[in-house]
Amino acid sequence: MKPHRIPRWIQRFFPKRIWEGPAENRQVYLTFDDGPVPVITDFVLEELAKRNQKATFFMVGDNVRKHHSLAKEVLGAGHRAGNHTFHHLHGLKTPGKVYLENVNTCDRIFEDKLGFTPILFRPPYGILSPWQARQITQKKEIVMWSLLTGDYDRSIAPHILLNAAKPMTSPGQIIVFHDQEKTDGHLQHILPDYLDFLKDHGFITALL
Repeated sequence: MKPHRIPRWIQRFFPKRIWEGPAENRQVYLTFDDGPVPVITDFVLEELAKRNQKATFFMVGDNVRKHHSLAKEVLGAGHRAGNHTFHHLHGLKTPGKVYLENVNTCDRIFEDKLGFTPILFRPPYGILSPWQARQITQKKEIVMWSLLTGDYDRSIAPHILLNAAKPMTSPGQIIVFHDQEKTDGHLQHILPDYLDFLKDHGFITALL
């Protein structure tokens, strides 16, 4: 899948979800989904540190359980973390109460391993049932995105993804990358160039 912006009409259809952030000072909001995963999350942290850039990581609870030291490194580097369910569940393929319990299990892992309960939540695949969304918004902010980079699609060459994503980038956007096995080996060719592009064009990376 090539990079694409989420149309405004879709964003207006779900007004209680966060699609963009404040745009002043040319702020953009980098996000990374599905980690923490050794090697790939380490790489992301190194590249962000080189440029003094910040990001929000939406973490799968089972990965936090397995790699809690790495999750702590993310937080220790000044980044933010959010709930991405415990098992990376598809909202419409999972019964409502089962899905909600999976979100709660992820919270408990955060509390046990990282010492806090995340306020931010991103649904895997960006998909929730109306009931699931109502339940989750009682305690959390649902964070979507406005620019999907397509970094997980290995059928598309990195330079094509970059050439598409760069001109789509504008202040206020929430931008999605993935620190997971599917992007390992592909993200290494995309992320450094894109981060340099942000820096060279005066974009400031801010936390959600």
